Amino acid sequence: MSVIVITGGSRGIGASTAEHCARQGMGVILTYKSNVAAANSVVQRIQASGGNAVALELDVGDVSQFGHFRENVRQTLQATWGVETLTGLVNNAGHGLFNPLASITEAQFDGLFNVHLKGPFFLTQTLLPLLGEGASIVNLTSATTRVATPGVAPYAAFKGGLEVLTRYMAKEFADRRLRANAVSPGAIRTELGGGLNDDLEALLASQTALGRVGEPQDVAQVIAMLLSEEGRWINAQSIEVAGGYFI
Repeated sequence: MSVIVITGGSRGIGASTAEHCARQGMGVILTYKSNVAAANSVVQRIQASGGNAVALELDVGDVSQFGHFRENVRQTLQATWGVETLTGLVNNAGHGLFNPLASITEAQFDGLFNVHLKGPFFLTQTLLPLLGEGASIVNLTSATTRVATPGVAPYAAFKGGLEVLTRYMAKEFADRRLRANAVSPGAIRTELGGGLNDDLEALLASQTALGRVGEPQDVAQVIAMLLSEEGRWINAQSIEVAGGYFI
């Protein structure tokens, strides 16, 4: 039985990935920080479609929670699916912040760092004993690491760090045949950073070769592929899923 963990699975790309993977027969453990109702709604949709999912609370920005979370995952694996290991981990949870370099505060900087780089680093380390041989790690990065977008410098910098970390994961976990890849979305219609208003969406669509902004499912399908046997020979890569953003 294939069972994966998706952080930030209550909305946006995370929720779409959870539902897409469940339709492919994967068991899903999705995390939420505070919106339990949204997380339970995703679980209910998955169950209504014949899949199986469990929502667990986790603040990815708080490393002190990770040990307890690992035990919750271990117990959930055994109680829900009768297995002891995970086949995939998707480091997706995050939040956006639009603030110029000249005015960003240390607290804002630290908050972004904790969620987008420190959290994925130590959560992966903590869950490593539960990742079975041949499991797949997918880290969500961003097209802002390639195209400088004023106002998102810390976010982009930490996503860039996560992209580099992905290659190191692939190298250092190779003895267990673990694969690690990064998926880099472009402009996506989600709630991240407050969502897209009509003017911003039109601007971003005009800068994208395929003429529109992305939908969460556009990214979810790629993540699901990397978690499946179809992606078994893809490793240490950063795949931009952006419809041709700024080319």
